[in-house]
Amino acid sequence: MLSWDEFDKDEGEEAAKGTTATQAAAAGIDKLDNAGGVAALEARAVTADDSEAVKRAKAALDKLDIAEGLAELEGSAARVAVDEKRMINCRADLNQLVPFKYDWAWQKYLDGCANHWMPQEVNMTADIALWKNPEGLTDDERRIVMRNLGFFSTADSLVANNLALAVYRLITNPECRQYILRQAFEEAIHTHAYQYCIESLGMDEGEIFNMYHEIPSVAKKAAWGLSYTRAISDPEFNTGTVETDKELLRNLIAYYCVLEGIFFYCGFTQILSMGRRNKMTGVAEQFQYILRDESMHLNFGIDVINQIKIENPHLWDAEMKEEASQMILQGTQLEIEYARDTMPRGVLGMNAAMMEDYLKFIANRRLSQIGLKEEYPGTTNPFPWMSEIMDLKKEKNFFETRVIEYQTGGALSWD
Repeated sequence: MLSWDEFDKDEGEEAAKGTTATQAAAAGIDKLDNAGGVAALEARAVTADDSEAVKRAKAALDKLDIAEGLAELEGSAARVAVDEKRMINCRADLNQLVPFKYDWAWQKYLDGCANHWMPQEVNMTADIALWKNPEGLTDDERRIVMRNLGFFSTADSLVANNLALAVYRLITNPECRQYILRQAFEEAIHTHAYQYCIESLGMDEGEIFNMYHEIPSVAKKAAWGLSYTRAISDPEFNTGTVETDKELLRNLIAYYCVLEGIFFYCGFTQILSMGRRNKMTGVAEQFQYILRDESMHLNFGIDVINQIKIENPHLWDAEMKEEASQMILQGTQLEIEYARDTMPRGVLGMNAAMMEDYLKFIANRRLSQIGLKEEYPGTTNPFPWMSEIMDLKKEKNFFETRVIEYQTGGALSWD
């Protein structure tokens, strides 16, 4: 029988062997490092075969100051600990992705990659035939399709510009930045999808893409969003003070809670309702894919906003809460006006009054998601079928045509 003395002895011997092996491996790696360093220096030597251009290139690299180059990298050169990571104003090295502090951000990045799709995969044949048929759609239905393609073709470009030119630079967490890059690509896909629909249907591209200049209900929404971009899009803008940190927070609320969280809802409901009636099923299918992406964008943005609040409680004062509430209420009012403009009379089993109730229901959700008081008590969802799509709780074919859940690799389940 093995005694404890023998057990300790065996364990000690194994530990000693492990230490010896580790030391040997380290010594071997050191030799490789030395050999590699010598080989790299030898590669810089000028040879008889080198052209004059190659000689100049090698000579220029001889003057390269490594310390100066590293100083250009953001943050310190030290290895990053999880506790050092912050959503904004982080001084740790932004180029060190791991260890993760916000696992939810990385998971959203993976989920986004798993749900990759491209517009050309959607068959538009039935839509083209229906659109070209003078009796295929009513005037109300045509107006809805054109208005929504006009607004969304611009809106996703505004979001992409805001992400790429401002937000990415100012968010100082690597895993969140990774998701922002994925989101920016998805916004490009969405703009591509609207262009694909417009081109497929043979619409006047100039008319559709200029609606944000020419149609008041579309222009007002675009102008409202742009008003929250100007300050942080300035290359000289930086966070680090209470006022500049609040400016970034306003931008995030404007774009995630309002632009993606309210401004998209009327149009998506209209187009998806059309698809449920077996009309414009290709357009509706693309809107369903876009909606899946946008739902994830919204959830990511809410998490970022709430994390900034947790890490910077002084920013979330009474004044900021009132301002955030007003932003959401203003966005709701603009979307109500857009709903009335796009459907001045009942169509697709809905009307402007029902849409107003729905938008107030959505506004309550946005307010509560960032910790604010609901402003439309007692409102309910008149379109329960939209919740099934929005919340992505299950896979369902909403259209009589086949809807493909296009996924790659480790696919996201809707269960």
